[in-house]
Amino acid sequence: MINGTILKKLYALQDTAYRDFQGKLLPTVDPKTIIGVRTPDLRKLAKELAKQDDIITFLEVLPHTYFDENQLHAFILSELKDYDKCIALVNAFLPYVDNWATSDQLSPKVFKKHKKELLVQIKAWLKSDKTYTVRFAVGMLMQHHLDDDFKSSYPKLVAAIKSDEYYINMMRAWYFATALAKQYDAIIPYIEGKKLDAWTHNKSIQKAIESYRITPEQKEYLKSLKMVTKAFRLPRP
Repeated sequence: MINGTILKKLYALQDTAYRDFQGKLLPTVDPKTIIGVRTPDLRKLAKELAKQDDIITFLEVLPHTYFDENQLHAFILSELKDYDKCIALVNAFLPYVDNWATSDQLSPKVFKKHKKELLVQIKAWLKSDKTYTVRFAVGMLMQHHLDDDFKSSYPKLVAAIKSDEYYINMMRAWYFATALAKQYDAIIPYIEGKKLDAWTHNKSIQKAIESYRITPEQKEYLKSLKMVTKAFRLPRP
């Protein structure tokens, strides 16, 4: 019953112009599955639904039919306050995540209080054969383990990933660009030593140069470290 009610609420919030716009940004998603609900509306609905006892029915019935249901699912999980329950539901959901938006917007607030336990999960997710599970893992490592609890072993985990998947390597580049901004001295050896594949190496530099957190001097130095390669673009879905 709740699943049908949720679907009606999603369609009541539909913005067809936004639906068409989203379709162009989500090449791995069937446009027919996009309802077109704006993110603020999804977040608001998720906060309301997360308080309902019967929401577990929606969270356990997978896979969903619509992209917006997956987005709503991610936002509801992000509101859960019980870490063990949240992790169990995240692990059940990740195999069905099929796009960068849902992967990136799945960000449970409770993870901030359980970074040690989360790291164990991150290492497991990094071994997955699912593109968006690996992307999610790198994103969580970037979000939760680049500040006070940073360790030099963490970027090694990201550097060790070998993949031809565009959405994995884009997240790896995002990780190293952010890491350069937060842990420059620990990360610059990866760039100087060319420890990443050429595409991720150059994309990391590009994204770092675009950051306001990188000093002008650092940006100039990073530019000098770009790899000269034949014209090559990582295939994008």
